[in-house]
Amino acid sequence: MTAGNENPNEKPNPDEQDAAGQPAEAPAPEGAGSADTGAEGDALAQAEQILNSADVPAQPQEAGSPEAAELRNDLLRLQAEYVNYRRRVERDRDVAREMAVIGVLNTLMPVLDDIDAARQHGDLADGPFASIANKLENTLKTYGLAKIDEVGVEFDPNIHEALIQQQSPDVQSDTVTQILRAGYRANDRVLRAAQVIVSVPEQ
Repeated sequence: MTAGNENPNEKPNPDEQDAAGQPAEAPAPEGAGSADTGAEGDALAQAEQILNSADVPAQPQEAGSPEAAELRNDLLRLQAEYVNYRRRVERDRDVAREMAVIGVLNTLMPVLDDIDAARQHGDLADGPFASIANKLENTLKTYGLAKIDEVGVEFDPNIHEALIQQQSPDVQSDTVTQILRAGYRANDRVLRAAQVIVSVPEQ
């Protein structure tokens, strides 16, 4: 076929080479280059705006740079503040739980006094009420409640309230000889001092 008989509608073969021996390239669509450049510029501008608003440097800092050391110190300080915050929250939660238990125990002390009085009068020797009283006292023990009602021990103003004081030749120091009203403690906290009679050595 001669050159004058080439079909103008025939599409060029992409495998054909040009006169310089290089593969022929298809012409780029009109306006494609300018569109890509515009989109890339918008993305870069948006990224720069985000970095500026977040106060983050656009370039990564070297490990030994002052900026990196400052960021590391800020991270360590935030971590320490978070640890202290968690400890404070846990401590406040434990204190609130302890105070709630103490409040309940304080409201039940008159009931415990009535149980002691009934037991001293022999009304709780046996029977269903004796069983209920024992269950109540055992349940309160699980919350750390302990009765202060020992006799023959040295008088301690932290847990005892001396209502009567009498001299006795049988003691060498101030000694609790009788409990008038039992006291109570919850773990290490004294809820109510025991009212006692104290025997003191003779002068």
